[in-house]
Amino acid sequence: MRVAIVGASGAVGQEFLKVLEERSFPVGELLLFGSQRSAGRKYAFRGKETEVRLLQHNDDFRGVDIAFTSAGAGVSREFAETITRHGAVMIDNSSAFRMDEDVPLVVPECNAEDALLRPRGIIANPNCTTIMMVVVLQCLEKLSHIKRIHVASYQAASGAGAAAMAELELQYREVLEGKPVTVSKFAYQLAYNVIPQIDVFTDNGYTKEEMKMFNETKKIMHSDARCSAMCVRVPSLRSHSEAVWAETEQPVSPDEFKEAIRQGKGVQLMDDPSNKVYPMPLFLAGKDDVYVGRIRKDLASENGLTFWLVGDQIKKGAALNAVQIAEYLIEKGSVGRR
Repeated sequence: MRVAIVGASGAVGQEFLKVLEERSFPVGELLLFGSQRSAGRKYAFRGKETEVRLLQHNDDFRGVDIAFTSAGAGVSREFAETITRHGAVMIDNSSAFRMDEDVPLVVPECNAEDALLRPRGIIANPNCTTIMMVVVLQCLEKLSHIKRIHVASYQAASGAGAAAMAELELQYREVLEGKPVTVSKFAYQLAYNVIPQIDVFTDNGYTKEEMKMFNETKKIMHSDARCSAMCVRVPSLRSHSEAVWAETEQPVSPDEFKEAIRQGKGVQLMDDPSNKVYPMPLFLAGKDDVYVGRIRKDLASENGLTFWLVGDQIKKGAALNAVQIAEYLIEKGSVGRR
């Protein structure tokens, strides 16, 4: 495969390089693209250095089979035609196309087959918090249809990018040293704080991040389930956590749900509260799967369950999910040299 990464210098772009190498993805030739600021940088892949090219409207994507894009919605919209016009499949990690009717929104554990029908040559990678939640909800959906979902997310600094991670580390140092605290990537100081806002607010009082969970869950799961979310930035460095309340049409016992998770794809059960065993972001950065614990009946809903999940949102919430989509396309013979 001739593979391109757009946004190679960012946190997700760097994760793409790691995931492609870890999974022995069939890369015959790797092309890296970036902005004026990152063009000329070199990154190692399988023992060979590759230089980042300036992303331009030209024929650089001729012959590319798969292009992983993670440079922001504006860049994705501007360059989509340039990237796809010679036949490349664009797997986009931005919010640009997620809710477009003619662009599939894919989490392979839930709706891999949707990726086969892509009239514009674009497949959208969902929001990280949505990906992690639906991977777990899919296990429950197989037992009984999910009607309603309430979720509170606890999102690490890494969700705002590499510079945000660096800012959080800097803020902790500045606080401990009694220096003025640098605030640039967040609305407020994140160190020793939580911020109940991720993305901008919409007219209904929910943020765009929260509305992504409402809209994307329906599209991915082909479901009428309604999801009400509260997304919060917390001062952990990497890996997001979520507390989820799900109501099903028929009652499902915690033991039934636990067994479904044991049998599920992309999920791991970590649930032994008597021994203080439950998922925590401190220990799960870099892991492929979404980890689930604290499973119990919802005391406020007869047909409800509540649980806690943790996943590395740069990995499964972004780069890994996109690579798994590409692996599925290869398996089905739906991508390749023309």
